[in-house]
Amino acid sequence: MADLSNSSCDNPISSPHLTRLYFVVLIGGLVGIVSILFLLVKMNTRSVTTTAVINLVVVHSAFLLTVPFRLTYLIRHTWTFGLTFCRFVSAMLHIHMYLTFLFYVVILVIRYLIFFKHKDKVEFYRKLHAVAASTALWLLVIIIVVPLVVSQYGIHEGYDQHHCFKFHKELAHTHVQVINYMIVIVVAVIAVSLLVFQSIIMVPMVRKLRHSLLSHQEFWAQLKNLFFIGIILVCFLPYQFFRIYYLYTVANSSDCNDTVAFYNEIFLSVTAISCFDLLLFVLGGSHWFKQKIINLWNCLLCR
Repeated sequence: MADLSNSSCDNPISSPHLTRLYFVVLIGGLVGIVSILFLLVKMNTRSVTTTAVINLVVVHSAFLLTVPFRLTYLIRHTWTFGLTFCRFVSAMLHIHMYLTFLFYVVILVIRYLIFFKHKDKVEFYRKLHAVAASTALWLLVIIIVVPLVVSQYGIHEGYDQHHCFKFHKELAHTHVQVINYMIVIVVAVIAVSLLVFQSIIMVPMVRKLRHSLLSHQEFWAQLKNLFFIGIILVCFLPYQFFRIYYLYTVANSSDCNDTVAFYNEIFLSVTAISCFDLLLFVLGGSHWFKQKIINLWNCLLCR
């Protein structure tokens, strides 16, 4: 997988923007993790959804550990941690994006099964099964996925160890382009499918309940589903779509294109905003927050 966060030359204009964005992501992500930990204590640990949320916490935590190194480079404009670690930090942004996307899909599919089969919840038979499933997944990621990605990431060309996140030359290789195009297609198809399923559920519900929507628990549950889909559409899909243009531009031009590189950096960094999902998830489950939304809705209806 090629790192699309890189340009063929330095772009100092992007540094202040990216520094602020990653700093906000770091703070917001940490607040979200701390907040969700208090909530998880009260949640059913045998629930498949709860297990997926716990794994989301692990994914975000692992990624946030690499953000300070990105910030250091953006501020100092010099990478001092070695090329191997540069490749790892660079790859982690992509690994974080796709693992987050995977857990979103798992959460949504489980919630759709609950809705269509008219069940209250889907649970593991024992807590140990939930632990075993999560452990098996992370062993797969740590032993196979991470070493495979890092070992093949940015190795086909020579790079300056003092300037990190500059692996755009990898895009000149045909197999790298094919993998990237395939990823775009898979992510887009899954995202559209999830949106269609959610529309099939919510449109009839809105027509049926109308003004009493916010007083029904099922609507709030579906609103949480829409929240995850919204993150996919806002944070992940723009980068995936822009990647098509960026792939074509970089692969067919040896010149530095500051504008394309700048927008690519922005689109890629936006994927990290998904770290706010835990914070928003906590707010969405807050009775105070729901009551404020209900009051606002009733006020709008009165007008």
